[in-house]
Amino acid sequence: MTPTRPAIDDPLNAFCTDTEAFLPGAASGPLAGLHFAAKDIFDVAGHISGGGNPDWKATHEAAAHTAWAVQILVEAGATMVGKTHTDELTRGIFGENAHYGRPINPRAPGRVPGGSSSGSAAAVAGGLVDFALGSDTGGSVRVPASFCGLYGLRPTHGRIALDGVLMQSSTYDTVGFFAPDAELFARVGQVLLQNPIPRARPHHLVVVEDAFEVADPEVAAALQPWVDRVAALSCTYSTQRLSPQGLTEWVHQQSVLAGCEALERARDWIERVDPRFGFEVALRYATASTFKAADLEAAQNARTAIRARVDEVLQQGTVLCLPTAPSPPPLVGRPLPQRQALRQRIVALTCVAGSTGSPQISLPLATVADLPVGLSLLGARGSDELLIGFAREIAAAQARV
Repeated sequence: MTPTRPAIDDPLNAFCTDTEAFLPGAASGPLAGLHFAAKDIFDVAGHISGGGNPDWKATHEAAAHTAWAVQILVEAGATMVGKTHTDELTRGIFGENAHYGRPINPRAPGRVPGGSSSGSAAAVAGGLVDFALGSDTGGSVRVPASFCGLYGLRPTHGRIALDGVLMQSSTYDTVGFFAPDAELFARVGQVLLQNPIPRARPHHLVVVEDAFEVADPEVAAALQPWVDRVAALSCTYSTQRLSPQGLTEWVHQQSVLAGCEALERARDWIERVDPRFGFEVALRYATASTFKAADLEAAQNARTAIRARVDEVLQQGTVLCLPTAPSPPPLVGRPLPQRQALRQRIVALTCVAGSTGSPQISLPLATVADLPVGLSLLGARGSDELLIGFAREIAAAQARV
C-alpha cells in the first residue's frame, strides 16, 4: 500500500504542489525521527521528477526506482516529506522560477533564496524540515546556503551517487545537502558519505586573496573576523592568489563546458517538445548552441590548467578559505543586466570547486545589515570529511565565545 503524504503547511512556496512523493523513514537508524525534503530532480519510485519545468513533467514517466541518496537517508530513519522547487532543469542561481514562482527566503524576505536548490534551502531555513537534499553544478547548494544562512556542501565530484537524479552536466553535477547546524550536518553527511565524520582541523589554511577581491567590500569586512578565528584554529595559515589575472578569468571555461554538456543532455527533448522556458534559461541554452569545437578545446585546456594550479595549492592537508557568494541575497526582481553581472561574480567564486571536482562547504557565520553571508572552506578531492569535521570544530569554538 502506498503511504499517504501528510498535508504540508508551506507558507514559503518551498514545496511542489503537483506531487505526493512521500517516503516514511525506517523505525530506527542514525537519522530516526528526522524529516527531510528533496529537490524535484531526485526520483521517488512511482512519481515523476518535474525538474522545475511543467513541459518536462508532462513528457516523462514516473520513476521506477528511488534515487540512491533519498533511499539511503530513508533507510537511516529519516522521513522524506516532499519534493521542493528548483530553477528549471537546475539552470539557475537565484531561485526565481518562471513557472512555479519563487520560494521565500525566510532569512531575508523580499530577497531571492538562491538557486537552483531554492525550495530545499527555504524549507530548511524556515524550519519546515530538519535537512534537505539539493544538487550543485555551478553553485546550486553553496549559493542558497549563503543566501539563506545554512550549512551546505558541494561534495567531491562523484563522491555521492547520482543514481536517480535528473542530470545537467556530467562533469560538474554533484548531490549536496543543507542543514541548520553543524552537528546535524555531520550526522547527515556521515550517512551520505558512508563514513564517520571526526572532529578535524587542517594542517594549513590558505586565505584566497583574489576571492575576497570578488566580494563586495561589506561582505569581505563582515567575513574578516571569522577568517581570523578559522585561521586561529588551523595549524598554520597564509594568504595566496589562485589566479594572477583574477578569478573572473576562470569563469568562461566553466560556462562553455557546463553549458555545452547541459545542452547535449537536453537537446533531443528540446527539439522534440519545444518546451516553454523562462527567458534566462532559454538564453543559456541558446548561448551554449553558439560554441564551436575550438571553444570547447580552449575551455578544456583552461580547466586542466586551473585544476593543476588548485591541486598545487591544496597539497598536504591544505584547505582554502573564501567567500561563498560575493554579496548578500539580492532583492527580488532586479533588472536582467544586474542579475547577469552578479551571476558572473558568483561563478568566479563557485567555479574553483566546480572546475576541480573539489568539495566545498559553506558556513553560516556572518551577516551584512542582518542579511546572511557564507564563508566557505574548500579542500582537496576526497577531503569531504575533513571539511565537515572542521566545520564542527568552528561551530564548537563559536559556541564557547
